[in-house]
Amino acid sequence: MASARQVLCLCALLCVPRVRCEPIRYSVAEEGESGSVVANVAEDAGLTPAQLSARRARIASADGRQHFRLERATGRLVLAERLDREEMCGRSLICTLAFELLLENPLQFFRVEVAVEDVNDHSPVFPEERVTLQIPERGDPGSRFPVEAAQDLDVGSNSLQAYTIAPENKYFTVSFKHTRKKFIELVLEKPLDREEQPELLFSLIATDGGSPPRSGTAQIHIVVLDANDNAPTFSQDVYVGQVLESAPAGSVVLRVVATDPDVGLNGDITYRFSQSVGENQLPFTIDSMSGEIRVTKPLDFETTQKHELSVRAIDGGGLSALCKVLVEVIDVNDNAPELVISSFSSPLPENTEPGTVVAVFAVRDRDSGVNGEISCGLEDQLSFSLRPAYKNYYELVTMSTLDREETAQYLVVITAADAGSPPLTTTQTFTVDISDVNDNAPIFNQTSYTMYVRENNIPGVLVGAVNAVDSDAGPNAKVTYSLRTVHPTEQDPCSCISVNSENGHVFVLRPLDYEQVRQLEVLVSATDAGSPPLSTNVTVRLLVVDENDNAPLVLHPAQDSSPPSSELVPASAEVGDLVTKVVAVDADSGQNSWLSFHLLRATDPGLFAVGSQNGEVRLRRPVTERDAVKQKLEVLVRDNGRPPLSATAALNILLLNGFSQEHLPQQELAVQDEDSSLTIYLIVSLVFVSLLFLTSVAAFVACKVCKRKELKGGHMLYGTGNLQSSLAAGAASGTLPHAYCYEINLTTGSGNSEFKFLKPILPSLPPQHSGTGRGVDDTEDFLPIPKSMGDAALDISGTPSVGHFNGLPFN
Repeated sequence: MASARQVLCLCALLCVPRVRCEPIRYSVAEEGESGSVVANVAEDAGLTPAQLSARRARIASADGRQHFRLERATGRLVLAERLDREEMCGRSLICTLAFELLLENPLQFFRVEVAVEDVNDHSPVFPEERVTLQIPERGDPGSRFPVEAAQDLDVGSNSLQAYTIAPENKYFTVSFKHTRKKFIELVLEKPLDREEQPELLFSLIATDGGSPPRSGTAQIHIVVLDANDNAPTFSQDVYVGQVLESAPAGSVVLRVVATDPDVGLNGDITYRFSQSVGENQLPFTIDSMSGEIRVTKPLDFETTQKHELSVRAIDGGGLSALCKVLVEVIDVNDNAPELVISSFSSPLPENTEPGTVVAVFAVRDRDSGVNGEISCGLEDQLSFSLRPAYKNYYELVTMSTLDREETAQYLVVITAADAGSPPLTTTQTFTVDISDVNDNAPIFNQTSYTMYVRENNIPGVLVGAVNAVDSDAGPNAKVTYSLRTVHPTEQDPCSCISVNSENGHVFVLRPLDYEQVRQLEVLVSATDAGSPPLSTNVTVRLLVVDENDNAPLVLHPAQDSSPPSSELVPASAEVGDLVTKVVAVDADSGQNSWLSFHLLRATDPGLFAVGSQNGEVRLRRPVTERDAVKQKLEVLVRDNGRPPLSATAALNILLLNGFSQEHLPQQELAVQDEDSSLTIYLIVSLVFVSLLFLTSVAAFVACKVCKRKELKGGHMLYGTGNLQSSLAAGAASGTLPHAYCYEINLTTGSGNSEFKFLKPILPSLPPQHSGTGRGVDDTEDFLPIPKSMGDAALDISGTPSVGHFNGLPFN
C-alpha cells in the first residue's frame, strides 16, 4: 500500500481556532483488509498521540460513513472496512474519500483526503454472452456490424484496452476506438456466401491493461441471410434527454428515430434496449414500435444523475443499428437537510462561562445547487447561539450565564432549511440539562422568629421551628441548622436552647423563670451541604410567658414581728378615716400581679372596711363604747392569676377614748417592729420621695428657725423629752432611722380637716408642755414627728388621711 503525505501551512479561519489551509492527502489501494495502516495522521498534523486522546480526536465525514478509523494511542489512520473503488466511485477516474479530523479544546479541524487507487480486480464483461447477427450474403466488404462493447469496471490502465477474434477467420475483423460509443464493430472483410457457409461461430475476446491482464469473451453467431441490402439508420448517434427526478411513471423522456430505405418487411423497424448489465433494474422502457422511452420507476438524482442506454433498431430483414441515449436526471428539492452530530455535552454546570461550546454538528443536503444550500437557525432561544465553525460545521455555544434555579433544562431547537422552492426544513432538538452549583444560600421564610414559652416549662419542650429553603438541588439544597452566638465576643450560644439540625425544631432544654429571665435571643444558622457550604443566620427571640407562680408578699404591716404591732384609733375618728394601709407586692407580672384586698376576718366586721384596690383600712362607722378596745383583722391579699394565689395580713387595732402620754410606751414597742418587715422595694421608693420632701422641709424649717424668737407664746402638744425619748427608742430598734425623722409645722391655718382629732385630746396633755410650745390657735407651732407619721399625714394631693404618731393614728 502506497501512501503520500503532504504537510501544509496552518492558517486561522473566522470563528475557528485552528484550521489547516489545505487538506492532508493520502492514497490507498482498494480491496485492502480492514485494519490496514494508511498513514500516521498525528505526525502529519503536528500532533502527538497524547494530544489526540486529550482533545478527543475523532473522524467526521459528510455522509456519516466511517471508512477509516483513528487509533488515538498511536496516531495511525487505518482502514475500518474493505474499500471497493467501483462501488464507491463507479468509473470515475478520480476517487477521493474526504473527511475531517476533529479535535476539541480548542476546536480544530484537519481536512484529510484519501485517494482510492484502482487495482485490476474486474475482468471485462460483455453485455451478452452470445450475440447473434443476421448478415445478408453478398455484403460489401467493409460493411460494419455493431456489437455491444464489453464493460470493465476498472479505470485507467486497468480498463478495457483491446479486442481480438479467436479463432481468426477471413471474414471479420474488429474495429475498436475509445469514443463515446458503447459498441464495437465487426468489419466484413470478405463477402459471405450462404450457400457455402450458412453460419459462422467465433469468439470475441476483450482484454484490459492490467498486470496480469484480464479478459472477457462473447460468442458471436453469424447467420447468413439472403440479401437485405440496407440496415436501419438512426437520425443521431447519441440522443440526450432530461427528466425531473420527480417525474411520475409513464412520463416520456425522449424518442429515438431510425429509418430503413428498404421496403416491405425489410423496411419495418422495431426498437429495443440492447441487452446490458442490470437491464432489469433500468427505470425506463422503450416502445418497440414508436421508439418512445418512458419512465417506469421513481428516479433519484442523489443516486444516479445520468443514465446511459443503448437502443437497437432492427428491420424485418434482420439488419440492425445501435445508438446511445443519455438521460440526465434533473434535481428537484426532494431531500430535507440532515444534521450529523459530532459532539454534544450535557449536562452543563450552571456556572458555565458564556461562549462555551455545547455541541458540534454538521449539516448536509443531498440535493444540488440552490436546493443543497443550507441555513441554520435557533427557535426562540436567548441563552444559546449558533456559530459557523468550518465549512458545513456549526457550533452551539452559550450566550449568557445559566441559572439552574430559573431554568433546569433547555430544549434547544435547531432548524436547518435549504434554499429550494418550496424550502425543506429539518429540526434537531438538543436537550441541555443544567447541573447544579452551590450558588444559593438557604433563605428563611421569616426575617426573624418570635417564640413563646411559659415559665416553669418541661425540659426539652418544643417551642417552635425555623424553616429555610435552598433553591439549589441535591446535596447543595440539604439544609442543616445550628446555633450561633448573637455577638462575636460571646463564647457559646445559650445553653438552654437547642435546635434540631435536621428539621429546625427549637427546644428549651431546662425550666425558665420569668422573674429571672424574661427574654432570650439567639442566632440560628442554616447551612447547606455544598462545597464550599453557604449559610444564612436568623434571629430567634424567645419570650418567657409569666405564670402565676408567686404569691403576694405583704410588706406592711410586718407579719414576722414579735410581738405584733398595733394600730391606735381614737374614739373620735370619723367614718372614712384611714386607719392603716396593707402594702403588698407580687413578683409576677401582668394580671398575675394585680392585687385585690379583702377583709377575711374581723372582731367586728362592720367597723372597718378594706379598699379592694389599694388595701387601705378605713373606719366604716363611728366608734362606740360597746366596741371592743382590741380589734383583730385578717386581710386577704389575692392576685389575679389563674388559679389565683393569696396571702393574709393580720392587723391589731386598739380603740382609745383618750390620747395621752401613758399610751406612748406601748406604742414605742410597736414602732420598734413596724418597719422591720419592709423590703427593698418599698425602701427604694420611699428614699426618692423622702429626699424630695426633706429638701423642701429643710428649707422651710431653716426659715422658721430664724424667726423663732419673734414668735408668740404657744403650747406644745407633746413634751419634748417624752417625744425625743420615744423617737430615740424607735431609732434604736431599727424601725425609725434618723434619716426619716421629720419636723411638722402646725399653723393656725391648718384647718379642721387635717388634724381635727387633736383638739379633743389637748386637755389631756401634760401641763408642763403648755408653756414650752404654742397651741393650735397660735400663729405657728413646731412638732417633730417620725417618718411613718410624716408619710401618711402629709398627703401632697391634699386628701385627708390617717397618719401615725408612734403608732397613733391622727387626722
